Amino acid sequence: MRLGVNVPNFGPGTSPEVLRRWALTVEGLGFDLLMVSDHVAVTADVAEQYPAPFYEPFTALSWLAGVTSRITLGTTVLVLPYRHPLLVARMAANLAELSGGRFVLGVGVGWARQEYEALGVPFGERGRLTDAGLRTLRSAWADQADYRSGSVPVWVGGHSDAALRRSVRLGDAWHGLRLSRQQFEDATRRLTDIAGREQRPVPALAPRILLHLTPTDAGPDRLLGEGTPAQVLDDLAWLRDRGAESVVLDPFVGDPAETAHPEVAWQALATVRKEFR
Repeated sequence: MRLGVNVPNFGPGTSPEVLRRWALTVEGLGFDLLMVSDHVAVTADVAEQYPAPFYEPFTALSWLAGVTSRITLGTTVLVLPYRHPLLVARMAANLAELSGGRFVLGVGVGWARQEYEALGVPFGERGRLTDAGLRTLRSAWADQADYRSGSVPVWVGGHSDAALRRSVRLGDAWHGLRLSRQQFEDATRRLTDIAGREQRPVPALAPRILLHLTPTDAGPDRLLGEGTPAQVLDDLAWLRDRGAESVVLDPFVGDPAETAHPEVAWQALATVRKEFR
């Protein structure tokens, strides 16, 4: 099972130098994936949780590809309707080629209504646009010889029935975000049922979970990745036993001020990585 990290590419403490240090730290600790999130217009609803500066993911990952040598890079998740799908196909294929095949494209429908409005994209059409965009990506990579890197692995985020169907029909992996054990089990059962009805294989499991270490045991309703180091390590073993091929740890707990003190997250990541090999 591969282990990854969702690196904050936003917030008052983030800068090119901090992103470089994040990349070197995560790769140096032996993690397998480095992923960043996506917003284009930092509207009020976005800024409340993810304030500027917000580094555009393709731009940031292209730069980090030159800073790193081994780690796989990716998006968790790119809001596909924000960009023309042919542009996404080109950027993803180019980044995969320039990085030596070290790129995973995680996609989702997004949630920020004001950002959709600022970009002139209909919020109510985001599911349909995401499905159509994924089909365009697949077609572009398959049909055009100048996409020399070939198809890029696609992880589909979300845990609604529509997102799970999208994963089965158009994704290589299901990328569930910040779930409890019960929510994960429920979603994987529905994913399996949908795959059976669609007569398609069940996509790989590649969840993104919280990483929030606490000094005492977290309660029974905790999210995966929340609790003492022993609880988090048990969660990782639990996910591995349920067939997860990749797990992305998200050390951003929710306060933008955290971005000014990345050493706290680095210590938590080092603690987990030391014990889980």
